[in-house]
Amino acid sequence: MIVGSRWSFTSLLTAAALALLAVTMQVNAQPPQPEKAAAAVVAGDGGVPEEAEETVARDSPRASMMDFLSLCRAGDFETAAAYLELSSAQKPNGATLARRLKAVLDRKAWVELEQLSPESGGNTQDGLPALTDELGRIEGPEGVPEPVRIVRRRRDTGVRWVFSSATVSRIENWYARLDDRWMIEHLPQPLLRTGPRELMWWQWLALPMMLALSWGVALALSHVTARILGKITARSATTWDDMMVERLKRPLTLWWTIAVAYALLPWLALYEPAEEFVLKLMNAAFLFGFFWGLSRIVDIGAQVIFRAPWAAGREASRSLISLGARVAKVAVIAIAAVALLSQLGYPIASILAGLGVGGLAVALAAQKTVENLFGAFSIGADAPFREGDFVRVDDFVGTVEQIGLRSTRFRTLDRTLISIPNGKLADMKLETFAVRDRLRFFSIIGLVRSTTSEQLRAVMQSFNELLKAQPKIVPESASVRLEKFGPSSLDIEVVGYFDTRDWGEFTLIRQELLLSFMGAVERAGTELALPASTVRVVPPGSQPGQPPPPPAQGAPPSQGA
Repeated sequence: MIVGSRWSFTSLLTAAALALLAVTMQVNAQPPQPEKAAAAVVAGDGGVPEEAEETVARDSPRASMMDFLSLCRAGDFETAAAYLELSSAQKPNGATLARRLKAVLDRKAWVELEQLSPESGGNTQDGLPALTDELGRIEGPEGVPEPVRIVRRRRDTGVRWVFSSATVSRIENWYARLDDRWMIEHLPQPLLRTGPRELMWWQWLALPMMLALSWGVALALSHVTARILGKITARSATTWDDMMVERLKRPLTLWWTIAVAYALLPWLALYEPAEEFVLKLMNAAFLFGFFWGLSRIVDIGAQVIFRAPWAAGREASRSLISLGARVAKVAVIAIAAVALLSQLGYPIASILAGLGVGGLAVALAAQKTVENLFGAFSIGADAPFREGDFVRVDDFVGTVEQIGLRSTRFRTLDRTLISIPNGKLADMKLETFAVRDRLRFFSIIGLVRSTTSEQLRAVMQSFNELLKAQPKIVPESASVRLEKFGPSSLDIEVVGYFDTRDWGEFTLIRQELLLSFMGAVERAGTELALPASTVRVVPPGSQPGQPPPPPAQGAPPSQGA
């Protein structure tokens, strides 16, 4: 089960990472699209598409580089070689030079088409010679940055901007310094084609393999790390450090996965925007692991505080521990969300400002929620009950199952759940049975009215002896008294406290007492009373309170009941 859960967790993490990579790259790191860029070029008749934001001349640096990159993405390096200023000796290798230049630009000097001049004459304010533009700089064999420049030339097909002869002469040296040169030269051509988001197909295939390999290595490293830390913490007398090592195993595996993936990332040879985004994603995953571990540390802290000696005698403080732990975890989640969004490049300041403006409306709409939240703190501070206590709340009794931030749940005797909002619960009458140190025995035992005073005294003395003979009785609380002369009985009040908090044990004691009382009544020669009433029949014509008239001579005497 543990291995299966780990595989499920890692599979989910990998899928989420790939999905987030594709979505966010599409939003934040969109490379130039040939079909979109083509819409920005002026048509031959001078018409400009409606979606174009600026006019791009056909013989401008932007249009020429767009054509070169589009041909390379399509794998037509023979045609792309026309955008290189080649000498006679270089022309037979033009396609190879174009392919290698594209690989060098992707890794070392990513071309942002939007930053290139849309004018035919190029950028006239860059301090370079006329009809010369610079795309960037690449570190040469001696560690000195070397320029990547394009120049405006006339060809048989028209005027275009091409890579200068000096730039073409440096291609081989730049290419020899690429980390993925072996793959480019030995992988099948289909795997070297550009796929979605400007990544080659071999890079798309290598990305999940890298994540799987990183996770496998991280499992071994985290196991070794946990073993080493476990041996170190075993030497201490405290238990919190052992708990921390145990609970941080999974976050530690995630951290090692990120570290191994970071070490393997250069082998993917991603182009600059993609590599920057993957690094952002890995930093976000590291932050996620950090806050994941922090939330588990909150749980460990709550357990340590709950078990601390000083908390044992502070019931109110103990009841606040679980509630405080939940609030702390909510705060950790909120901070983690802000940190992750900030790491991924979202405008956190604008989001927080919007939340501040809408905070008032939310607060007005969430008055009951806020009331319940403060009610939870009120219950925690006042501690009328704790989780697991048996309580009476208004018209029902039950066990406190959970004290939440919004409501408290009770398990009734019928095994149903009752949920009451904390704001309302704070104003209700609460009675808890869990804090009782003793259980009270109280009973009214009625004897028949025909019981004599001697019998009554004998019964009361027996009750008193039987009550005090119980080992759990609190002696000074035992009381046997004649309460009153009832309509049909002589009522004896029996009261006593038993030194137990176990309800089941108390019911057994009560049962034995009542059976003993019954035997004492029988030994005294009397009986337990039953509810009864006497009905006197008054003959017609007589007044209430007067004796009935004597019967007629020869008539039988009247009988009453």
